[in-house]
Amino acid sequence: MTMRVGLIGGGNITGTHARAARAIPGVEVVAICGDSIEKVERLSKEHGAKAYHDLDAFLAHRPMEMVIIGSPSGLHAQQGSAAARQGLHVLMEKPIDATTARADALIADCAKARVKLGVIFQDRFAPDLQQLKRLLDEGALGKLLLIDAQVKWYRPPEYYSGSRWRGLRLEDGGGALINHGIHTLDHLLWLFGDVESVQGKIATAWHAIDAEDTAMAVLRFSSGALCTYQVTTAAYPGYPRRLEVTGTEGTVILEENRLIAADLRTKIEGLTIAGAKTTFENTSSPQVSDIHGHQQVIEDFIRAIEQNGKPVCDGTEGRRSLALIERICASSANSRPG
Repeated sequence: MTMRVGLIGGGNITGTHARAARAIPGVEVVAICGDSIEKVERLSKEHGAKAYHDLDAFLAHRPMEMVIIGSPSGLHAQQGSAAARQGLHVLMEKPIDATTARADALIADCAKARVKLGVIFQDRFAPDLQQLKRLLDEGALGKLLLIDAQVKWYRPPEYYSGSRWRGLRLEDGGGALINHGIHTLDHLLWLFGDVESVQGKIATAWHAIDAEDTAMAVLRFSSGALCTYQVTTAAYPGYPRRLEVTGTEGTVILEENRLIAADLRTKIEGLTIAGAKTTFENTSSPQVSDIHGHQQVIEDFIRAIEQNGKPVCDGTEGRRSLALIERICASSANSRPG
């Protein structure tokens, strides 16, 4: 079966979506829609698609079975609902939207239209994160005690000043939390379950933007495990994203989804330690050169369509990290646990 895909956006991430989709046998990128005439025309020519600058005309393109949305975060739900009303399945770049209220409306619209809804959290397919999930599911770390999650990345001032929407609360939904730290928050919720309480603090520490470029939170999971979470886009020159997990039976450490240490009381057969790496693309750049994770998300979403199943991260799952961001920001504003 051929799956015809339309793309909404025109920036770097839409290029990633196009390359990832075209790497899948039986998938065609047939249409691309966005505000930037130059970017959309270039992408469309590169990938053999029809260029659109009007959303309604784009959504009427046929044949087309699904759309992938890579526009500014604050447009995700609006565009996704419009696609659903046209009977198109909806896969979107994280976050699901800038507010949970709009996310809820999108989830309801997709359910009413009986179309699939998915959110791109490609790290869920990373082999070492899946190794960690298996360890946790098998109880290899014992009772969880402490979790430390750090996203100390760097984005230069022009990363924000050169964009019409980055770092703006209405268009982007915030700053470092929703655009950079959200992947790690998705990790935490996927791996460790629900968060019982939140104490958060956000700040605009260095960049001249409307939203936060730095945030911290102390999270208490329903299991009783405590977590410290930090994210910033002002940590020059940028450092690997890090996750340390300590339980009564040992500690594991990941850097940028690579398992670099596993100190466990009991030896686990088949556990692969990747070892430390010195350079990582995303610590200081928004460019995505490795499309493998996005390709796996798209393949998973297409399987859900064809088999009438559930994607790895559907709308309800994708909403969880956004809801946690709202709790962190509310706690900071109120100066009390959320």
